[in-house]
Amino acid sequence: MSVLVEIEKLFENHGGELYFGELVTQAEHALQAALEAETEGSTSALITSALLHDVGHLLQGLPEDIAQQGVDAHHEVIGSKWLGKYFGADVCEPMCLHVDAKRYLCTVEPEYLATLSDASVLSLKLQGGPFNPEQVAKFESNPHFKEAVRLRRWDDRAKIVGLETPDVAHFRPYIEASLKMNSPQ
Repeated sequence: MSVLVEIEKLFENHGGELYFGELVTQAEHALQAALEAETEGSTSALITSALLHDVGHLLQGLPEDIAQQGVDAHHEVIGSKWLGKYFGADVCEPMCLHVDAKRYLCTVEPEYLATLSDASVLSLKLQGGPFNPEQVAKFESNPHFKEAVRLRRWDDRAKIVGLETPDVAHFRPYIEASLKMNSPQ
């Protein structure tokens, strides 16, 4: 089965589930994040990363209240490892770093914490809380940190109930263009 079919099946099978304490579904959240990236004129890789940034949740199929149970499922790591078979660092690194980007922004922009939803504040605690200065420096040394911060901001805004977006098929050309065999490495 091609990765494109696998991605479409994941959204078909799990996209209708609520997005962990938010009032949108997994698919609505992913599509809104990808639309944000597309609207800003991002690269195919970053649009793909925005669409698939929470694919680890779809792969795991954990209950919607997993954070309330006190569990950080490390969805960003699971998703990045799975996607790494098909995509390069330009897709996988921003996606893998989007949780760290939240922790980073809470440190470098203290007002950022007040913008987070209740569900995102809860997950922040499980993910280790705001970074310390050493963690900030390490994060900023990653060549993909700026893209991860952009992705984080799209992630934060991608929780609008009833927002109309294109479907997953609309983003297929970006996904295809970002596959390892089609991307410069």
